[in-house]
Amino acid sequence: MRTLVTGAQGCIGSWVVRRLVEQGHEVITFDVNDSAARLEMISSAELVSKVDRRVGRIEDTEAVKKLVREEEISHIVHLAAVLMPFCQKNPVQGGLINVIGTLNVFEAIRDAGRKIPLVYASSSAVWGPTDEYGEGPLTEDLPLKPSTHYGVFKAANEGNARNFYSSDGISSIGLRPWTVFGPGRDAGLTADPTLAMRAVAQKKPFQIRLSGHMDLQYTRDVADIFIQCLLSGTEGAHAFNLRGEVVAMEELRGMLEEIRPGAAELISVSGPEVPVAYRMSDEALVKTVGEIPRTPLRAAIVETIEKFESLEG
Repeated sequence: MRTLVTGAQGCIGSWVVRRLVEQGHEVITFDVNDSAARLEMISSAELVSKVDRRVGRIEDTEAVKKLVREEEISHIVHLAAVLMPFCQKNPVQGGLINVIGTLNVFEAIRDAGRKIPLVYASSSAVWGPTDEYGEGPLTEDLPLKPSTHYGVFKAANEGNARNFYSSDGISSIGLRPWTVFGPGRDAGLTADPTLAMRAVAQKKPFQIRLSGHMDLQYTRDVADIFIQCLLSGTEGAHAFNLRGEVVAMEELRGMLEEIRPGAAELISVSGPEVPVAYRMSDEALVKTVGEIPRTPLRAAIVETIEKFESLEG
């Protein structure tokens, strides 16, 4: 198994690479530069040395096609993207990376002329605000109402995936994370819960700049789910919700205080709610690929704080 991971420098990407290497798979990464900072934070030097890192731009069609064709790639985890704030400020550049980049991956599989399982990162941002959906759970048959450029781009990728399956037989699974947290998460609109955990470890004040509820999903679990989907042999073009544990940011502040007394004096909460509905059901995902890892939220927070404390020396 020779797996290409695009966007491997990101939080999910670093964990996917680590878990694949731990399972004995060959991994080639494709990123805009050669940094391995997040992977080095969560992995041993020996593990990092086993990764074949390549540099290039995901929107470079020929580079992506050449890599998939000439390196005999057998599986792909596509994570290369820019996040919501960047897309809101730079929608053209965001579209080139998030949409054209994804089209390049599908075209590379098509042109390679062989079956290559693909799992890619969609996003819960394909949903609109909570008040658009009422009180019931969000299932994959409900209409998508993205309220940001980022969400629109991700919805477009899901539509293009369906078209590539119907026209070229390319099977894929798109996964919709909400708030991924844990070691390695330090960028994006919903990084603040992790940054708050880091601040607690460092005993420094921090303001969570978003309020309301978030669906918190632990990085290691998310990476393992991507790999589980990659190896599932699922045919067709699917897009599935990911579900963790929903918690209000004030509740999270209380949990941090329970775990590390004094944390409530360091952490404050103020700001708008994320304009994305959070009552997601993952029944369709579980029905398709089987039971998935679910680290209890408190245990995942403890692991995250302890990791940040160990980095403090």
